[in-house]
Amino acid sequence: MDYDKQALEVSKKYKGKIQILPKVPIKSLEDFAVLYTPGVAAVSKEISKNPDLSFEYTYRWNSIAIVTDGTRVLGLGNIGPEAAMPVMEGKALIFKYLGGVDAIPLPVGTKDPDKIIELVKNLEPSFGGINLEDIESPKCFYILDKLREELKIPVWHDDQQGTAGATLAGLITALELTGKSPSNIKLIFFGVGAANIATARLLKAYGIPYENMILIDSEGPLYKGRKDEEEIKINNPWKYELLKSTNKDNITEIEKAFEGADVLIAASKPGPGTINPKLISKMNKDSIVFALANPIPEIWPEEAKKAGARIVGTGRSDLPNQINNSLIFPAVFRGALDVKAKTITDEMVIEAARELSSYVREKGASDDYIIPKMTEWEVYPRVAAAVGLKAIQQGIARHNMSYNEIYSHAKEMIENARRLLSSLS
Repeated sequence: MDYDKQALEVSKKYKGKIQILPKVPIKSLEDFAVLYTPGVAAVSKEISKNPDLSFEYTYRWNSIAIVTDGTRVLGLGNIGPEAAMPVMEGKALIFKYLGGVDAIPLPVGTKDPDKIIELVKNLEPSFGGINLEDIESPKCFYILDKLREELKIPVWHDDQQGTAGATLAGLITALELTGKSPSNIKLIFFGVGAANIATARLLKAYGIPYENMILIDSEGPLYKGRKDEEEIKINNPWKYELLKSTNKDNITEIEKAFEGADVLIAASKPGPGTINPKLISKMNKDSIVFALANPIPEIWPEEAKKAGARIVGTGRSDLPNQINNSLIFPAVFRGALDVKAKTITDEMVIEAARELSSYVREKGASDDYIIPKMTEWEVYPRVAAAVGLKAIQQGIARHNMSYNEIYSHAKEMIENARRLLSSLS
């Protein structure tokens, strides 16, 4: 099937993937006396007394902005904000279909991180959350950290937190199947971009010690005393923090790093042949390999298994164990929005990962089934409820609800969105 040709035809036919449609019935012009002036003034006056009422009286409670500068779009790189729009529209569709979330694509005409931060801060009154998307590293870390500090709504970077959460979900199941303890494994990260830096940070929060990790970039393992250490310190403090904290034995060679490793998480350049099977053969028995590059993984699953890996995940939907961030971000935002959370914490993402793994365990986990498929939509309200409840427990929710209340509302929102999209022609 020629997906490229079909995508161009569909885009030309529909002239975009989303639109804004009123949800209040309008039967005559008299309705505007309530929906607009003079009646709307009463709503505005109430919100002026308490701005948090904007989450009760307007669509803000269920809306997010998808913000990008177009500097790292899919595998296309720095293609600019206009070319990023079709991708952001697709993201908005996934938010709606799998999370019932109204997402507005906002590619911006600046690459200056401080201007992006200022722009998003000025947008805060309009939205219940912000999804940062396809922004190059290390700039994406700076923007995310600043906005999480300064905004009182959830700010999320899917290339970081979404990928990290999905990776953790698959890893939890894989570790259980192989009988490996998170606190005792040796873990290799192949590639030190936004995804793997964020994943390392999340796995540390989950309980895997930094000293048990080794990160490998295009120059080899990160280790204290590496010739470019000072350059990394100046240009990428997030990477430098991992250089200081990981690789307890200060291993300097790639082959040595793989010796006795239990887990490999690769998020680097697409294959084939990015990772030599000989490296996999140096890993421990029952090793776990996540080769996440798209469209071609760093090593094909059959090659990794032939070299000794037991469980292999990729980013592809046509192979077992797709480590897919679409399992994370729609449900995480659904839960965060429903309880009107002020942020999304690492603990909330970990809770999402645990719920995904729990779902698989109940269905019957196996070496080829360590994480749900996107088609198993019933997992999304479960993840939303787990995330929302964790936000309440952490004291960062504006609205208290029980687990069952969050679950029921999320299920209704997602079912309604799926029904609406399925009815379109």
